[in-house]
Amino acid sequence: ANDRPPVLGVMGRETGQVRLRVVDDTRMTTLCSFVESFTQPNTLVYTDEYQSYNDLRRVRETVCHGVHEWARDDDGDGWFETHTNTSEGLWTGLRNFLRPFRGVSKHFLHGYVAIHELRVNLKAISPTFIAALVQLHSF
Repeated sequence: ANDRPPVLGVMGRETGQVRLRVVDDTRMTTLCSFVESFTQPNTLVYTDEYQSYNDLRRVRETVCHGVHEWARDDDGDGWFETHTNTSEGLWTGLRNFLRPFRGVSKHFLHGYVAIHELRVNLKAISPTFIAALVQLHSF
């Protein structure tokens, strides 16, 4: 409705690896196939209560933002295992990355999102990485 293409993302809590994609919609088929393509079958997935996750073929834990639940400690050990803070931080990072560009055309958004994904996954741009890029694009 607002002409902004949705961006889907998954992030490994243990690996810190990110996969981001610009998609046409957030329907159940799109969302579930995205999550399933970038996670292992035995992965425990943490989401909010969004209905499009309902057909996900992964074990899923949810928090219900609709009732102001942001994290949950199911076993009472003081560690709030069920939360979506990892992905919320990912979206903050993407917004902060895009902000200096002062508006990105939706036709080029996928490229900016890919650069941010690479940036998160690499953690640092090393001379070795730059050399590899230059070598790939040399004539």
